Amino acid sequence: MKRKTTKELLAESFLELTESKRIDKIRISDITDNCGMSPPTFYHHFRDKYDLLVWIHTNRVSGIMSKIDRDGYKWRDTLLDGARYYYENRSYIINALKHTSGQGSFVEYVTRSNTELLAKEVRRKLMTEYLPPELYGLIKMYVYGTVYFMLDWLLHDTGQTPEQVAQLWEDGLPEPLRKHLCEA
Repeated sequence: MKRKTTKELLAESFLELTESKRIDKIRISDITDNCGMSPPTFYHHFRDKYDLLVWIHTNRVSGIMSKIDRDGYKWRDTLLDGARYYYENRSYIINALKHTSGQGSFVEYVTRSNTELLAKEVRRKLMTEYLPPELYGLIKMYVYGTVYFMLDWLLHDTGQTPEQVAQLWEDGLPEPLRKHLCEA
C-alpha cells in the first residue's frame, strides 16, 4: 500500500477546501487545520498556496505526459486524459481561473507549464536539448490555443464532452508538431 506524502495530503486538503471556498480566500491555516498539520509543515514544502496550486497541476499533468509511448499510450490518449482531468476537476479549475490573477494567475501558469511539458516531449522525441525557434513558437501557439479553448469550454459549459475536446485539440495540432507527437 502506497502511503500519501505530506505534499499529497496538503494538496487533498486544499482541493477539499476549494469545493466550498474561493481560492483567494483560503488561508494556509485553513489548509493545515483541515488536514491536522501545522503551518510550518506547509511552509517546509510550499512557499504559499499558489505554489501548492502549481504543484497540483504539474504533478497531475506530468503524470499524464509521462505515459506517452508506454504500453501503447499515444498522443491521442494524452489529450483525452488531459481533457478528462480538466473536466473532472472543473469546479476546482474554474475556482482557480476566477480567483487568481496577474502574472501568477492559474491561466498564466497552465500556459507556461503546458508549453514546457510539450517542449520537453518534443525534445525527447527529437533526442536533443535544442528546439529550433520556429518549432518552439508552434508549441507556444498550440498551447495558447488549447489552454484558452479549455478555459472557454469549462467556463461557459459548451456542452462538449472530453472526447470531443480531445479530438479538437488533436485536429488543431500543427503539422510540424504532429510528426513528432502522433503516430506515422
